[in-house]
Amino acid sequence: MHTIHTEHAPAAIGPYSQAIFNDGLLFTSGQIGLSPESGKIVAGGFEAQARQVLSNLKNVLSSAGSTPRDILRATIYLTNMKDFPVLNALYGEFLGSHRPARSTVQVAALPMGALVEIDLVARHQR
Repeated sequence: MHTIHTEHAPAAIGPYSQAIFNDGLLFTSGQIGLSPESGKIVAGGFEAQARQVLSNLKNVLSSAGSTPRDILRATIYLTNMKDFPVLNALYGEFLGSHRPARSTVQVAALPMGALVEIDLVARHQR
């Protein structure tokens, strides 16, 4: 197993890695809308947080030599399912024509008061 770390995504806020790759697969930890620079949730509500989550994930993928086209599966956690249409539109932009498997669930709460969290499984290209 190999650990992935980039300064272009938030540092882990607990005992975990940004991502791990093993046997051709990359497993990202869940990303919330933290700014890599400040370590705080971005201002601007759900859409701003969702954009930051996707940016963080793209940077973790990139640091591992992968792209959004390598995503095999995503799990999305929302604190309010009413935000699903906004998330769905942003996620579609992020993926382009690629359509990996996905689950979306509503949860009672997320770390640091986040409104959305996403983790991924992707092919690892290194």
